[in-house]
Amino acid sequence: MSSSSCCTLLIGLLCVVLLGGSLSHGQLSPTFYDTTCPNVSNIVRGIIEEALKTDARIGASLIRLHFHDCFVNGCDGSILLNNSATIESEKEARPNNNSVRGFGVVDDIKTALETACPATVSCADILAIAAEESVSLAGGPSWNVSLGRRDSTTANRTAADTFLPGPTQPLDVIIKMFSDMGLDTTDLVALSGAHTFGRAQCLTFIDRLYNFSGSGNPDPTLNTTYLSTLQGICPQGGDTTVVTNLDLTTPDVFDNKYFSNLQVLEGLLNSDQVLFSTTENNDTVAIVNNFTADQSAFFASFVVSMIKMGNISPLTGTAGEIRLNCGKVNDNSTASDGLLYSSM
Repeated sequence: MSSSSCCTLLIGLLCVVLLGGSLSHGQLSPTFYDTTCPNVSNIVRGIIEEALKTDARIGASLIRLHFHDCFVNGCDGSILLNNSATIESEKEARPNNNSVRGFGVVDDIKTALETACPATVSCADILAIAAEESVSLAGGPSWNVSLGRRDSTTANRTAADTFLPGPTQPLDVIIKMFSDMGLDTTDLVALSGAHTFGRAQCLTFIDRLYNFSGSGNPDPTLNTTYLSTLQGICPQGGDTTVVTNLDLTTPDVFDNKYFSNLQVLEGLLNSDQVLFSTTENNDTVAIVNNFTADQSAFFASFVVSMIKMGNISPLTGTAGEIRLNCGKVNDNSTASDGLLYSSM
């Protein structure tokens, strides 16, 4: 290969990463901690089990942290970093501000792991393990989580504002956002199925209840009985931080009821319902119908998609660091993880 071709290739790869792309670095492995921290999954699971006793939605919150982490510069734990002199936290990006939660449980997990195996397990891997354990504890599938991610020393609020899908976006935009991460339409529908448990604030769907797309009327793809129920929970001029169940059928169980809800126009978020009600995209409708009819098919696809998402641009080898506190970079950190985190 000529030097000019090499240069072109390098620039192309760099652009993919800077734009939040799906380029994967290094090799992750489910056995990564087998000798250095063999009880890591049991420790994570135990702390989540304890948290679930007082917070039924913590599992859904933890899987959302993993999702919002991976879509911004890859699965590197950057969403956990707090503001500092050198960090502009992703927590305050529009899709995350006063919305993402579960940081205290992540801190509890990190504290326990630092006691059991100091300076060994990354915060990025904690999010990946916590996502799997949360799904399993809610009755969903289990899988071998690929591990070996390292933590970033920077955050990227601009990328968080740009690359995280929102609850009001149309289907074609969401499909493109997933495609930019190397995830296809089946991945989109399967990962959306994580909304089979958890809660959402009124502000994320209130436009569907009263003024959909500026029409002055409710969303016509919203079941009228469900509409009345939601208007009672989220009255006009009311508290938009009130939460309600994403899955009105089995709100704390990981199952396929999310998809059957879509078939009867009982998807809570617009980004949920468009998977079934956007008539010009029969691909998503067929996948929803398949997952409704066959929970095992949903579980199998969900596992594949979670593993794919967890492989988005991880830091491995000597890149990044193993944070001792998930909310701040280590005292001896450099200000950048290299080319991967040049400013946008």
